[in-house]
Amino acid sequence: MIYNLVIYIYLFGVKLAALFGNKPAKMVKGHREVFDLLRDKIDRNARYIWFHAASLGEFEQGRPLIERIRKEHPEYKILQTFFSPSGYEVRKNYQGADIVCYLPFDTPRNVRRFVELVNPCMAFFIKYEFWRNYLNELYKRGVPTYSVSSIFRPNQIFFRWYGKRYREVLKTFAHLFVQNDVSKKLLAGIGVNRVSIVGDTRFDRVLDIFRQAKQLSLVEKFKGDALTLVAGSSWGPDEDLFIRYFNEHPGLKLIIAPHVVSDDHLKEIMGKVKRPCVCYTEAVEAEVAQADCLIIDCYGLLSSIYRYGEISYVGGGFGVGIHNVLEAAVYGIPVIFGPNNKKFREAQHLLERKGGFEVTGYDDFSRLMDRFLCDSDALDQAGRAAGEYVSHHAGALEKIIKEIPF
Repeated sequence: MIYNLVIYIYLFGVKLAALFGNKPAKMVKGHREVFDLLRDKIDRNARYIWFHAASLGEFEQGRPLIERIRKEHPEYKILQTFFSPSGYEVRKNYQGADIVCYLPFDTPRNVRRFVELVNPCMAFFIKYEFWRNYLNELYKRGVPTYSVSSIFRPNQIFFRWYGKRYREVLKTFAHLFVQNDVSKKLLAGIGVNRVSIVGDTRFDRVLDIFRQAKQLSLVEKFKGDALTLVAGSSWGPDEDLFIRYFNEHPGLKLIIAPHVVSDDHLKEIMGKVKRPCVCYTEAVEAEVAQADCLIIDCYGLLSSIYRYGEISYVGGGFGVGIHNVLEAAVYGIPVIFGPNNKKFREAQHLLERKGGFEVTGYDDFSRLMDRFLCDSDALDQAGRAAGEYVSHHAGALEKIIKEIPF
């Protein structure tokens, strides 16, 4: 079968790459150890619900569902698998699951061993995960399997003339919970009708984060009553814009949570800042209010820190692509980002609703910031548009829960 041949070629490629790179080496090691881990941890008397996410972003989409099931159905145990090290390494100690591990490559032998060990009573695959051998095996065993927050586009293999055999994998799902009407119509066109339009669970996730946001007394002391720009997940080109503006506007305070927290990057940032600056891990409450710039030199706080801004900047738009705009928008503040945003649906929607703003260089950024600093009504209106966008699109979780026969 061509599919299996492709999987074996991919597996060989990853093993070869592991000789030269840290990320594939972690993946190979994790895949090698997964069966021993499962034999050691699986409770044979328990019923497991299996969640699979390729990486961290997909995990965050599935997380509201995991935590809802955990709360309302404690009779089940949760298995969370990842394909990518960028998901597993960050969430391997996630307390919402009983077991967290890698998903072995989709070879027939791996699939049989994995499913026999886990023996799940149901499974959830998040967004773009369509592993043919796993899905076929679950279907054969009568395990109800669901696709959550999936999106389908005409150029995907399922809808091409040469994808006829592969599209059969979609019929193994008990139900597909898709994000939009286009996806449902495409699926109907190939005879897949067990489909509901529910939206994106990420909106539910950021609302959960909003409700559970940490009170950070150090950040509160720093902010005081000053108008504050929070820049999250920033890279060098992003920092060139907002730090330059901050240096020239003494009434503005700045919080920077860079995407990469390394000694070199922190030194680079501090070299650009020309006003009093302090790092979060070194700050003390008695003195932090005297600083004008606060650098978050640790991970895990950004989603709570956006609450302290009147304006947000989300990085990545001058390089790899913008990061999570919803984490900022949920607080009802305008979201600014760079030009590499076209493939990010939430950014496009925020632009349409005037809650998000694209900047292509310093002049754009400066004009926009001048407007927000001088016109409080414009600032309030933009923030309101961002917050309403998030709240109006929440609710996917409730729709999914109603369809699952526990």
